[in-house]
Amino acid sequence: MPKALFLDRDGVVNIEKNYLHKIDDFELVEGILDVCRRYEANGYLILIVTNQSGISRGYYTEDDFKYLSEWMVEHFKSLGITLTHIYHCPHHESIDGQCDCRKPEPGMFLEAQKDFDIDMKNSVMIGDNERDIEAAIRAGVGNNILLSTDASDSHANRIIRSLKELL
Repeated sequence: MPKALFLDRDGVVNIEKNYLHKIDDFELVEGILDVCRRYEANGYLILIVTNQSGISRGYYTEDDFKYLSEWMVEHFKSLGITLTHIYHCPHHESIDGQCDCRKPEPGMFLEAQKDFDIDMKNSVMIGDNERDIEAAIRAGVGNNILLSTDASDSHANRIIRSLKELL
């Protein structure tokens, strides 16, 4: 069974910009490429799990998200990294009601587990919000890392201030 490195997108893979959906606005977080290379070299699948309520809110479309995601996959590929899949939740509870996929719900993780027969206990999640960590824990991910410059408490196994701490 393969292990996975689960990554939140905004704030972990790319610099947080409200409702990012354009390639021109995409900027990588320092250290993410090296982290991905390290985990991939150790046999991990690289999977993105991202809440994208901007779709439900009407700020951009599913097609906009798909276009950026396809570009990301190709961009990472050109840098020698395979993004195995990008899972997203387009919902927002105040617009769509509750769903199983919006973090802190574990739906995206469970879908990935089903799709790729992932060993969740030996997988890793890097998120920048406690809801990322909660979703991963609920899905059975064994190692959870919170990337935060100001958090002092978390259900994560570890809090880091920079991705460089993982290298």
